[in-house]
Amino acid sequence: MSGTVVLKATISATGHIKNLEVVSGPSLLQQAALDAVRQWVYRPYLLNGQPVEVMTTINVVFTLPG
Repeated sequence: MSGTVVLKATISATGHIKNLEVVSGPSLLQQAALDAVRQWVYRPYLLNGQPVEVMTTINVVFTLPG
């Protein structure tokens, strides 16, 4: 199966994912997308040189080989 799962997440000041939720996408791929993104660590977003929490949208694209 292929498709795109759209997630909404908050990236903490330390760069870790929090408050992750599905916005849209094939139901069979949603859990795989959540599991993958929960493992990600971002470089913290800086505002005036200080790390801050930010909200973002993440697109996880699943494609079939070939």
